Amino acid sequence: MRDLILPAVGAGAAALALSIALSAASPAAVLAAGSPSTPARARSPIALVAASPLTATQAADLRAMAEEEKVARDLYRAFAARYPSVVWDRIAAAEAAHLASVRTLLARCGVADPTAGRADGAFASAAAQALYARLLAAGSVSEVAAFGVGRTVERDDIAVLDAALARATQIDVRQVYANLRRASTQHLRAFERQLGL
Repeated sequence: MRDLILPAVGAGAAALALSIALSAASPAAVLAAGSPSTPARARSPIALVAASPLTATQAADLRAMAEEEKVARDLYRAFAARYPSVVWDRIAAAEAAHLASVRTLLARCGVADPTAGRADGAFASAAAQALYARLLAAGSVSEVAAFGVGRTVERDDIAVLDAALARATQIDVRQVYANLRRASTQHLRAFERQLGL
């Protein structure tokens, strides 16, 4: 399947373009994209872009990104269970969606998912496990401390995403990384607001 990016058009034209694109797509791409009756915002934006092979570094970046997103999601879920602010539930839900996007890329690129089947707080790499434990302990002191942890997580995620974006050459991977970076910037602002910064 060739690279295909749908222009922003009315719902009828978008459904027609999607139908044409899906007729040439693999069954897996069709399932990932959703049907033409699926609202555009609910369809996978990466499913209609042909994947190109990843380098070893790019595959490592993608695996690391999955663990980064899981660390954030799991931390925010733990803090949501401990503290009253609705910020935790909202950002944890966003992080779950981010992890799902990265998992879609992992599957499409044929890269093993280091987060598959792992419970909250459990990680494949010793580094991610140690990071989670350290940040959970720091954020368990108080909700203000947890907001500081959230700020640290998002700042670190932005730096990791910037580095991965500089190495990524695939359109679909770059799109997801750019979306994750925008979201991390928003999460960083939310935590800084909570801290009065």
